[in-house]
Amino acid sequence: MRAVSASVLLFLCLSACSTVGGPYPSLQPRANEQVDPRLPVPRPINDRPVKPALAGRLAELVAQARSGDAAFQPAAAQAERLANGAGAPQSEGWIAAQEAVSAAIAAAGPTRIALGDIDAIGATALQTQGGIAPNDLAAIKNASAEVGAMDQRQSHRIKAIQRRLGL
Repeated sequence: MRAVSASVLLFLCLSACSTVGGPYPSLQPRANEQVDPRLPVPRPINDRPVKPALAGRLAELVAQARSGDAAFQPAAAQAERLANGAGAPQSEGWIAAQEAVSAAIAAAGPTRIALGDIDAIGATALQTQGGIAPNDLAAIKNASAEVGAMDQRQSHRIKAIQRRLGL
């Protein structure tokens, strides 16, 4: 009887070590755990140059933003000059300064539109293609960074003028 119960116990212990899949995950090494992290990563599969149409469109949008920035600078200078001598709220000088601030905000419009269009290019590519090639993404990021910096400078300048006017 002891021999039978010992063999049953041995059978139960060995069946617990079974390699047959169950509801638990395997403890075997996974493929990514077998990769040596010290090895260099091969170049991306999609390492093609920027699409010419994309490069051209981004260049147009950056040029649009630069043109808008060139129109913004004198409008902002005029608004700053009028804000410095504006006088009391609701006075003629204060109203003229507010109108100049509105003109500066309008002059900043092309830069904001260009920034939105650059963002839309990236978003559309993600939706339609499911991803963006590395060089295309770099071109979009560079254009966005340049135009975004212009937009930030314009926004800070407008806010500073508005603070002078108590807005």
